[in-house]
Amino acid sequence: MKIMFLTRTLDPGGAERQLTILSKSFYRSEHQVTILVCYANGPLQKELEDAGVSVISLNKRGRWDILVFLFRLFAVLRKVKPSILHGYLVFPNILTALAKPFFPSMRMVWGVRASNVHLRHYDWLTRLSSWAECRLSRFADLVIVNSHAGREHAATRGFPSPKMIVIPNGIDTERFQPDRIAGQTIRKEWGISDHEKLIGLVARLDPMKDHLTFIQAAAELSKLRDDVRFVCVGTGPSRYQQKLQAMSKQLDVHSRLIWDGPRLDMPAVYNAFDLACSSSSWGEGFANAIGEAMASGVPCVATDVGDSAVIVGDIGVIVPPQDPKSLALAWSDMLCKEDMITGTYATQARAHIVRQFGHERLFQRTAQVLEQLLT
Repeated sequence: MKIMFLTRTLDPGGAERQLTILSKSFYRSEHQVTILVCYANGPLQKELEDAGVSVISLNKRGRWDILVFLFRLFAVLRKVKPSILHGYLVFPNILTALAKPFFPSMRMVWGVRASNVHLRHYDWLTRLSSWAECRLSRFADLVIVNSHAGREHAATRGFPSPKMIVIPNGIDTERFQPDRIAGQTIRKEWGISDHEKLIGLVARLDPMKDHLTFIQAAAELSKLRDDVRFVCVGTGPSRYQQKLQAMSKQLDVHSRLIWDGPRLDMPAVYNAFDLACSSSSWGEGFANAIGEAMASGVPCVATDVGDSAVIVGDIGVIVPPQDPKSLALAWSDMLCKEDMITGTYATQARAHIVRQFGHERLFQRTAQVLEQLLT
C-alpha cells in the first residue's frame, strides 16, 4: 500500500504524535509511507526521518500562501502518486477535497480528531475552515474519527455517516511506562520535594483545555492541604498564558503552580506526577494525555468530555466539566489512596491502556480499513 499522510505541522501535539506512531508502524510493515507537511522542521520530523519515514515539506510561507502552495502540493502528488492521501485535521482534510477532482483515482481519507468544538472562541478563519470542512466532507472516501463522541458530533454537522468509522488513538506503551527514577529528575528540576504531591496537566494552552478550571480547582485543594503543587505542561499564545497566570495570582495559587513546555521528554514528565488531570470543557476527542499518563502508571482524574470516560474506564475518576469543586474533591480522594502510585492502581492503569489502546491496535485497524478501501 502506498500511503501519504498530509499534515499542517510536525510539532509535538496529540494528533501529530498519533501520526508519528502510525507512520512508523506502516513503515515497519513495509508499506510505502510518506508524510507531506505544510510547515517544515517540526520537532517530530527528525524522529520520523531517523525511523526511515520519508518527510516532504511543502514550505508554506504563511497563511496567505495559497496558489503557489497548491501548485507545490499537486506537483508532489503527481510525482509520488500515492494510492491513498490521508489528511490529518481540518486544513489537510480540506486540501484532500480540493485535490480530489485532479486525482480521481486517488482515495481521499480524512482524520477527525475533535468533538464539539466551541467555535466562538476562535478567529474567523478557524470558523470558516470548520464550515468548509463540513461542506466538503461528502468528497472524502473515508472519514476516520478517533472517538465516538467525535463521530456523533460530526454526524450532527452533516458529515456522511456511512463513510465514518471510529478508530481510537493508540498509545506507545513501550515509550510510556513507569520510570520513577526519570520522574525524580524532573521533580528536582521543578523544585518538588519528596513529601509534596504533584498534580499535572499536559495540554496546549487553548480554551477547550480549560486551564481556568484547573487553576480554580488548584485553589480549592490548596485550602485543604499545603503539600500539593501543580504544573501545566504545554504551550500556546503568550497573551492567553498571561491571562491564566494573572488568574492564578488572583486566586493566590501562583506560588504553587509551575508553567513549563513544550517538552520532548514526556515519559519522564508523566513519571514526575503523583496525579494527572484532563480538565477539558468541550471539544475533546481522544485525550492522549490520559492514556499516556495511565500507561506510565500515573492515576488520572478527567472531565467527562469526548471519550475520556472510555479511556479511564473504571480505573480513574470522571467529574463534570467546568466544575472546579468536584475536580478538587476528586483529586483529594485520589491522593488519599495509599496504593495509588506504586501499588495496585498503577498496575491496573497500565494494563488497561496496553489491553485497550496499544499502538499496534491503532495500526492494525487502520491498515485493515485502508486496504478494504482499495479493494
